[in-house]
Amino acid sequence: MHLGAFSISLAVQDLQASRAFYQKLGFSDMGGSPEHGYLIMKSGDTLIGLFEKMFEKNIITFNPGWDQDAKELDEFDDVRTIQQRLKDAGLTLVEEADPASEGPAHITLIDPDGNPILIDQHR
Repeated sequence: MHLGAFSISLAVQDLQASRAFYQKLGFSDMGGSPEHGYLIMKSGDTLIGLFEKMFEKNIITFNPGWDQDAKELDEFDDVRTIQQRLKDAGLTLVEEADPASEGPAHITLIDPDGNPILIDQHR
């Protein structure tokens, strides 16, 4: 099973302060919309999302269909296929995609330590 591009989505209180901090660590803007309260930053193959006051906790994020540069992959495991495999493995999802749908969708599960995992397909 291929979950797609990996990143961490950080719940930040001050987007510009967090941006400045991560820039000092060598990250640069890759995407996002500061006017909408979020930025995607990159350093090498490492991606972080900064989300101002959007989430309560940091979130482990995977994006099926994308590589680490947010470029579309020719072949990838659809989020609905991943969803079924996770359910078949006995995992409980707190948000599910409509199995009859196509295109963008997401699912969410929680790891044993309470960390949210978002599998978010944009295509």
